[in-house]
Amino acid sequence: MSKATVSASTSAAPKGPKGVYDDVDHSEAPGHGNSPAAWTCVIVMLIGALIASIAFVIANTPIFVAGAAVMVIGLLAGWAMRKAGYGVGGSKLKNSGH
Repeated sequence: MSKATVSASTSAAPKGPKGVYDDVDHSEAPGHGNSPAAWTCVIVMLIGALIASIAFVIANTPIFVAGAAVMVIGLLAGWAMRKAGYGVGGSKLKNSGH
């Protein structure tokens, strides 16, 4: 057996302003997407996934495609609601501090 030692470099993190790595600013919290647009998008897409999953189990292709279409509709609904001001920090939301 070899008795060679292995050493690791101590400068693994890039040098730069605090919280900035690889040109991405990590100093701000990303948030959780807690908005009516996000909730609508997720709920509609979950319903579509449920429809597609059940259709997959019973081997029904038209219903499976319909479930996939519902998922796309959910994505579009979330996008449209965000553009209408119901996304995070949107103009139609009253920020209550939480």
